[in-house]
Amino acid sequence: MPEQVNNCPLCGHGQASVFDRRDFRGYEVVNVLCKNCGLVYQTPRMTSAELESFYQEKYREIYQGSQGPNEQDLMIQNARAKYLVSLIEEMGIEEISRYVDIGSSAGLLMEAVQNAYQCFVVGIEPGAAYRKYAEERGLKIYTDLNQLFEKEHQKFDLVSMIHVLEHIPHPVDYVMHLRSDLLNRNARLLIEVPNLYAHDCFEVAHLSSFSEATLTQVLKKAGYRVLYIERHGFPRSRLIPLYITALAEPDEARITHRDVNGERLVGLKRRTGFLHRRIIERLLPDQAWIPQYRS
Repeated sequence: MPEQVNNCPLCGHGQASVFDRRDFRGYEVVNVLCKNCGLVYQTPRMTSAELESFYQEKYREIYQGSQGPNEQDLMIQNARAKYLVSLIEEMGIEEISRYVDIGSSAGLLMEAVQNAYQCFVVGIEPGAAYRKYAEERGLKIYTDLNQLFEKEHQKFDLVSMIHVLEHIPHPVDYVMHLRSDLLNRNARLLIEVPNLYAHDCFEVAHLSSFSEATLTQVLKKAGYRVLYIERHGFPRSRLIPLYITALAEPDEARITHRDVNGERLVGLKRRTGFLHRRIIERLLPDQAWIPQYRS
């Protein structure tokens, strides 16, 4: 049976209205809008056991037609890795000794960080085919956080979650757990998610859909200070802000759910964002979608 989400994953509020309902590749996907904070999240959704089975058996097949990485996927991952490493360097991070990438996929971001900082790197990847691909390239990959904690007893200077947070049932608790148990005191957390206001993000595997405001609130509530946040389209678009990338650090002044700032006019902002996207696609198609990275 699908799991009904009775309280907002961000603020805990119990009232929400239907925001979007659609069929996604044979799955009915319903997203609702929290009337308190403005987070858009999926309900009903798969249970934890169903999600685990889905990622192991169906996720890659549904999304890209194969269990292992293909040429297009690797090309996009490589371009994204270069962009993210350049961002880390631009933010003045001069030294990294230990780095973990959660949702490490083929391991290309791990390799890019390792080459830039000559540091210890490790990944977490639940997909067996992707894990095998990365391991064959000499990378250390664990299946999940529990296995990481069993094997690695030192904390990390940099933790990344690239297109992972939208898949997490309880995003605030998850990144709070990372802050307390995985990050060094002066560590950084690097996150990238689809942008609710430009990305067609209502997919069966996306349990929450974030705007810049709601992602910021998740990080603040979990005890982080946001150092940098940007909307952009790289590597797929020069003009459409498909993604939100944020860099944060642990912050002692953690807020409570009563302090979450609500976002308003969410529906209008999404309609306006997609109108802008359609105009750009029509007037500047080569800038809207970089041909080699379109998928």
